[in-house]
Amino acid sequence: MHALLAVAADAIVTAGGVTALSSDFTKNTPLQSITLYLFFAGTVAMGAGALYFFLMRNNVEPAYRSTMVVAGLICAIACFHYFKMTHVYQESGGQFPTALRYIDWLFTTPLLLVKFPLLLRMGDRGTKFFFQLVLLDVAMIVTAFIAETSPVNSERWWTFFLVSCVCELMIVGVLFMSLGHAIAEAPAPLAKSLETMRLFVLFGWAIYPIGFLMARSGNGEYREIVYNIADVINKVGFGLVAYHGIQAMSHSNESHNQG
Repeated sequence: MHALLAVAADAIVTAGGVTALSSDFTKNTPLQSITLYLFFAGTVAMGAGALYFFLMRNNVEPAYRSTMVVAGLICAIACFHYFKMTHVYQESGGQFPTALRYIDWLFTTPLLLVKFPLLLRMGDRGTKFFFQLVLLDVAMIVTAFIAETSPVNSERWWTFFLVSCVCELMIVGVLFMSLGHAIAEAPAPLAKSLETMRLFVLFGWAIYPIGFLMARSGNGEYREIVYNIADVINKVGFGLVAYHGIQAMSHSNESHNQG
């Protein structure tokens, strides 16, 4: 009886007439199963990250608790979207949840960037950088989505893709040039974490335009696999680096006070 129910579940057909992917690894193509399992893994990783950062909030100095809340929110939002993306990918028989992915990025990537002025505790001076980073990021995501939904290799596809890349380069410029002096003047442990976080943006975010160009060769599953792995690293890993910097600075201050 259980075997029959399992077979029936695997034979579920969506309203569009497409057979849903099976949770059994062997019943899909290897790439489909790997992609599906990475959507599952992404959901769990983001959920665990959100829980961890929220629980660690009271373990840091009050001035940096907002940073931990933001780190938790990023992972919580991503967990919800990954849950939805997993459902869409599985029930549609392997259609990529592109719109949901961009909605996730539209909410989470600005929050990732605002950690810089939050950690630097720049006060009113940080407002300018806050708006610069958020506006550039929103422009980057919106133009990338327009490109993503345009015919591949069309003039519109290339134009909006290049505009998105320019916005990303401008974000990198703000982090390395405009905020470079403030980061260099931060306490050593925090400065080290901030420098690592900049590298996440420089190299970690470079994966996304590379993935975008993979659409030209039709390697959809490979791109989704790359995106899923990169998202976990760039969200959970980013938060862990920030938390480590805060903790290292607190321990350094305690040692200095005791001395």
